[in-house]
Amino acid sequence: MATTKWVIDPMHSELQFKVKHLVISTVTGSFKSFSGEAETDGEDFHNAKVTFSADIASIDTGQEGRDEHLKGADFFDAAQYPKLTFESTDMQKTGDDEYKLIGNLTLHGVTKPVTLNVEYGGATSDFYGNFKAGFDVTGKISRKEFGLTWSGVTEAGSVVVGDEVKLVASVQFAKQA
Repeated sequence: MATTKWVIDPMHSELQFKVKHLVISTVTGSFKSFSGEAETDGEDFHNAKVTFSADIASIDTGQEGRDEHLKGADFFDAAQYPKLTFESTDMQKTGDDEYKLIGNLTLHGVTKPVTLNVEYGGATSDFYGNFKAGFDVTGKISRKEFGLTWSGVTEAGSVVVGDEVKLVASVQFAKQA
């Protein structure tokens, strides 16, 4: 069967993360600059090979001061580690429109295996005749496992930043000719 190449359409995709702040509320951020590809057998995403990267310097939490802190040496150290990358090792169909995407995530110079939940939203052609496929992707990582160990404790004893980071992506792939 012929291999089909797909490329993320950044105009119709987003990559977000969510982390607890002071253990009582959630801060959401996103990466504004990213790219990704998938290779499939025909149009079937079972066993797809997926690669993805995001530019750390494109982080956006809606607060410039916090963004600069996150880009700095206390957290992501964007100057030394400018990219977050993911490369799949397996994509297993687990239900009608559900998959497990397994692969290696590299962040802050550390590579760890992760498993992401993927929900297939469907496929259709756009106004210009481009064939698109949509997915919602979720997962969790421990930021400390990736060397993102900065921590602070308030006078009242509350942890400033939680360890668990939720990853949330909504992506649209465009089939390449």
